[in-house]
Amino acid sequence: MGNTCCGLCACVDQASIGVVERWGRFEKLAEPGLHLFNPFAGQCLAAVLSTRISSLDVRIETKTKDNVFVQLVCSIQYRVMKQHADDAFYELQNPKEQIQAYVFDVVRAVVPRMNLDELFEQKGEVAKAVLEELEKVMGEYGYSIEHILMVDIIPDAAVRKAMNEINAAQRLQLASVYKGEAEKVLQVKRAEAEAESKYLGGLGVARQRQAITDGMRENILNFSDKVEGTSAKEVMDLIMITHYFDTIKDLGNSSKNTTVFIPHGPGHVRDITEQIRNGLMEASSAGVNIAE
Repeated sequence: MGNTCCGLCACVDQASIGVVERWGRFEKLAEPGLHLFNPFAGQCLAAVLSTRISSLDVRIETKTKDNVFVQLVCSIQYRVMKQHADDAFYELQNPKEQIQAYVFDVVRAVVPRMNLDELFEQKGEVAKAVLEELEKVMGEYGYSIEHILMVDIIPDAAVRKAMNEINAAQRLQLASVYKGEAEKVLQVKRAEAEAESKYLGGLGVARQRQAITDGMRENILNFSDKVEGTSAKEVMDLIMITHYFDTIKDLGNSSKNTTVFIPHGPGHVRDITEQIRNGLMEASSAGVNIAE
């Protein structure tokens, strides 16, 4: 609001409205532009009001339904209505204090009915309640409430710390669940791979032994046909002894420093031959039984 100005002429700026008085009594509103006044008739420009949108930030401290003290920062955007500028000039001495008082009253009536979580979720409802009350009241005084924004909700520091700890604990719990599921899948896959590896290894060993058996059988038959007077048992003994000496040779040529104690002698060779023959015969018998 400007000071009372008397003179022959006055200029009202754009986005403003002037209040003209005659002998101290309201006469009319002056639109933006140049206006001439007759001071001898008691006419003067009493005030110039801006019709631009003004902003007022109000900080309110109140308590929620679950007994948590919070601070709310409410931004009120308002302006003077041109057609009711005289009411705005004459009715209110300090419009900011009036707006602030009504904001306090509405917020402290609405927020205590909400829990803290509900307040964060429904802050728009609080702003709507403040807007409805201010529009009804301030409209009578020539002010239009354009927007109301709940800029910030600030709980007590101890409450914020507790909320962060709860959120962190929930996220850690969820991470542990995901980690456990991942480890479970990994162990299942590892077990499946190990089972598949053992199965394939068993097939390889079985085929290897079958090939060895077939080769030895073929060698025995060829040797018996070409050398007269030899039996299959004698040929088998000869092959076993040959394999035995080949094994001893391989152990001796091994680069690893490993000492292996093996009974060695003619009698022991015969015993080893009998053990290998019996093992092969038992394996072949077991294979026949399984096939049946």
